[in-house]
Amino acid sequence: MILLNSPRTRPRHLAVVTAAIGLLAALLTAAPAVATPDPGDAGTAPQRVSKSAAAETRTAVSTGEIPAQDEIVHSDNIKHLVNIPKDALPDINSDLAFQGKYAFAGNYDGFRIFDISNPKAPRTVSQVLCPGSQNDVSVSGNLLFLSTDSSRSDNSCSSTAQPATEKSSWEGMKIFDISDKKNPKYVAAVETNCGSHTHSLVPHGRNVYIYVSSYSPSPSFPDCGPPHDGISIVKVPRDAPQKAAVVNFAVLFPGDGPDGGGNPGAPTNPGVSKTTGCHDITVLPSQDLAAGACMGDGILMSIKDPEHPKVIDQVQDNVNFAFWHSATFNQTAKKVVFTDELGGGGAATCNAATGPNRGADGIYDIVGKGDHRKLVFRGYFKIPRYQADTENCVAHNGSLIPVKGRDIMVQAWYQGGVSVWDFTDSTKPKEIGYFERGPLSTDTLAVGGSWSAYYYNGYIYSNDIAKGFDVLKLSDRRTDPAGKIHLDQLNVQTQPDYFD
Repeated sequence: MILLNSPRTRPRHLAVVTAAIGLLAALLTAAPAVATPDPGDAGTAPQRVSKSAAAETRTAVSTGEIPAQDEIVHSDNIKHLVNIPKDALPDINSDLAFQGKYAFAGNYDGFRIFDISNPKAPRTVSQVLCPGSQNDVSVSGNLLFLSTDSSRSDNSCSSTAQPATEKSSWEGMKIFDISDKKNPKYVAAVETNCGSHTHSLVPHGRNVYIYVSSYSPSPSFPDCGPPHDGISIVKVPRDAPQKAAVVNFAVLFPGDGPDGGGNPGAPTNPGVSKTTGCHDITVLPSQDLAAGACMGDGILMSIKDPEHPKVIDQVQDNVNFAFWHSATFNQTAKKVVFTDELGGGGAATCNAATGPNRGADGIYDIVGKGDHRKLVFRGYFKIPRYQADTENCVAHNGSLIPVKGRDIMVQAWYQGGVSVWDFTDSTKPKEIGYFERGPLSTDTLAVGGSWSAYYYNGYIYSNDIAKGFDVLKLSDRRTDPAGKIHLDQLNVQTQPDYFD
């Protein structure tokens, strides 16, 4: 079924609203020292929802208010070209990177390389088994970088899970040589404090710097104790990746408290994550800028000296943001879109009970010059289609669609699908296209949906947690000019200057 009508707005019965509010309350009053996880960090076993919520989901499906289980729907300007199911790597699909005719797809079991020279028929080139969540992936030249944010017995690809309380446990960055895409070779590893939940590349001449984001320290963790108020910076010589090493731990939130000077979280700010590190950082090398999404804080940084990033502004939203998750600059570096991963990506928050301003995007204008620039809040964006209470749905990873004079991005919303939206007017963002599947289940809350949705050389690529690799084609007069832009490489957290 293809939905061509206006976005759905589903009515909510009081019992279901009450149940959803109860679920969110439980999620948001967790112990403040514990960071909100991405899916998989706390397991992915389906959770039973209330009988009333399950009944309402089945009713919504039967009346056409939401698509049926696994049914695909989309706006008339988006075409679903192909889906490639998971294969040798059955765990959670995670982030994506691109280089030339190849797409690199992370998975908690390792990574998969696709040949996308024909986007209508992607072909698997290789699959590498190397377990360790989240296995977020990026590429530079002949090197591929993989984040490991789960405590392992050692740094090999045959490691097993091991408690972080054991000193011998390992987590951090892994580096592969991908000069032969059919046979990637593991060449180096760098252990980092608290592991690597995500990472961002900062190219710098013959070296590549890696900004490693991680969080959730504990006094019981020998290699991840508080305060953990910054990021590890790894320097990788391109010609000698085996010499990669941590060259700095950049403190971004200096302060006298046990966790530094970031957001204290609850009880001071109920429902808000305590800042004990960063979740994700997006760098804009052409402008020597970076934007950090750091749990309870959003920050703007100068990266003129890549080994010593400097925070130039810090903002909080203690009303509507629970967990600052990721960031995207607009092309002119005059705006930043921050995402709020309310519920950690494992909750149903795209519903009437949650409302339009939570689990959403926050749009901030950048005003001023140089080190005096400030982040100024302008508005929120959230997909306008309510999802079932059995669907995990919240703002997640996306990228710009490069159109001169307009601010348009594509974004993943887990089981909320893929959304294309325009924020040229920061105060009045609007969706202009979407793609989604029906719920994985009508009686349990199972984790699934699009983890990352990125625009690359004329197509949208989505890595679905459960369903695999999707390719979409967007045809719209507002976005068609982007088809003229061709990149040799795309790591979304290293945002390119599309028009240089």
